[in-house]
Amino acid sequence: MAFSPGFHRRSREREADDRLPPGQYLTEDFPVLSAGPTPRIDQGTWSLAVESEAGVTRSWSWAEFMALPQERPTTDIHCVTRWSKFGTSWQGVSVDTLLAGLDTHASHALAYCYGGYTTNLPLADITGGRAWIAHGFDGGPLAPEHGGPARLLVPHLYFWKSAKWIQGIRLLTHDRPGFWETAGYHDYGDPWREQRYSWT
Repeated sequence: MAFSPGFHRRSREREADDRLPPGQYLTEDFPVLSAGPTPRIDQGTWSLAVESEAGVTRSWSWAEFMALPQERPTTDIHCVTRWSKFGTSWQGVSVDTLLAGLDTHASHALAYCYGGYTTNLPLADITGGRAWIAHGFDGGPLAPEHGGPARLLVPHLYFWKSAKWIQGIRLLTHDRPGFWETAGYHDYGDPWREQRYSWT
C-alpha cells in the first residue's frame, strides 16, 4: 500500500500534537539560556554531593561518578520560553542510583550548582526513573553551555528544573524555592499544565 506525501506529513503533525505541550513550538536547535555566565568546571576538581536531611553526605569525584551504572535516556524536553525539542539523547546516572540505600524521610530536594543556581523539586519527581545526572548529550560530552560537565535532567518538567552545572542535591523535609521560583516562576513547572509562572 502506498501513501501520499501529504498523508505522512499529517501523521507527523498528529504525532507532534500528541507530544507537544500547549503553548510550545518545536525546534531542531538547542537554544542556550542561562541565568548568568557559564562556569568552567574542570573534571579534576568537580564533585557531586547528596546531602540527606539528617546531615548524611555522599560525594563522588568525576572518576567515581563515571564508574557508577550508566543509562542512556532518550526524551523530549520543554523550555518555559516555549521551545520544545523531541528525541534528545543523553548519557548519565539515575538519581535513584545516587540515593540507593540512603535513609531519608525527605519530601523535597534542592539542586544546587556551580555558579550559585538552585532549583527545588518534589523528591518523587527525581526518583522512580524520572531524573538523571547527565554528562553526555547526542553521543558526546555535554558542552559547558548546556550544563557540562554534568547537569540534572528532569525532562517531564520545564527545563529550568534541569539545573545546569550540578554540584549537589540537598534533601529536605519541606519545600524551599530556588532561584527562578523565588523570582516568580511556578514552584512545580508542569509543561502540560503550562505552569510557567507563580500566578498560573
